[in-house]
Amino acid sequence: MTATGTRATPPISAPGVNAPSAQPVGQAPGRLTDMFARSISYLRISLTDHCNLRCLYCTPRDDRDKLESGELLSYEELLRVVRLAVGLGIEKVRLTGGEPLVRRDILSFARELSAIEGLNDIRLTTNGVLLADCAEALQRAGISKLNISLDTLRPERFAAITGVDAFARVWEGIAKARALGFSPLKLNVVALKGVNDDEFIDFARLTLTEPLQVRFIEFMPIGPSSLWNREKYISSQEIMELLRPLGELAAAPARRMDGPARVYRLPGAAGSLGFISPISHHFCDRCNRLRLTSEGRLRSCLLSDRETDLKARLRGGASDEELKELIVATILDKPKGHTLSAEGGSNCHGRMSRIGG
Repeated sequence: MTATGTRATPPISAPGVNAPSAQPVGQAPGRLTDMFARSISYLRISLTDHCNLRCLYCTPRDDRDKLESGELLSYEELLRVVRLAVGLGIEKVRLTGGEPLVRRDILSFARELSAIEGLNDIRLTTNGVLLADCAEALQRAGISKLNISLDTLRPERFAAITGVDAFARVWEGIAKARALGFSPLKLNVVALKGVNDDEFIDFARLTLTEPLQVRFIEFMPIGPSSLWNREKYISSQEIMELLRPLGELAAAPARRMDGPARVYRLPGAAGSLGFISPISHHFCDRCNRLRLTSEGRLRSCLLSDRETDLKARLRGGASDEELKELIVATILDKPKGHTLSAEGGSNCHGRMSRIGG
């Protein structure tokens, strides 16, 4: 482990990997499993650390420390990694950022991504500012599932949280995606006590008439730019209590590819409510994901700074077999769990805009 938390590149004979023609030890064909019997099937890719918003909990308002285009993995490099990962057993890919829609030629990349045999689930997380202009093209390119980050339904509060007066544009993007039939269509709400907790009922009411999934995400202390303090944290259980006036929450059946959200429905609701509780209800035991950062580093855990530098090996002439071995070695190094608590104590010092939301 270096001072920055990046792992030294493991040797080609990494533990758990056999000869190039063989399946890695403990890995059934088409299935990736870590040392704790978790099936790894989901890769999240941060296309860029650039963003057109400056959210208080993510990016400092005066931040100018952005990666140059040459520091990002090229689309060709990303496609190579995805093809290899899908060949190993990855089934689902999510494109994130920063804000992925600010990266040039993302539509061409999405089309090439959707042509990869065996990859049938391509999703995108966006802040929605540019969504109205490209939602139809994204759908044609093969993206059918969207997560839209939205922490308030009040335009003036939106500007205060994000530093940009763009609520109307985001809402237009949500309406466009809804009209086009994106499903599921999820709204991600970072829950902040004293900031937006007076709007949780308003968000939940959206699901009564719209087939949306509103997901409340516990605030996490990630990276040096976080405005984390204990007073702004509110647990999922507390949020559920605040929603009690709307009726009893009924748990929805869990599905294999649903991810970490615990999903509920209000009586007679067209949509659903999701609760993502990394602090109050650790879900490490069912984590199925890898993350590829905008710097080209592969992470097996959001909340651990242990990384494998794929970019260096991609640009250093590594073969496909060598890259597959690195992917498997990263999975085998996936920690059992994280140390995050309501008091802070994160072992993640990376920047969320580079890791990917």
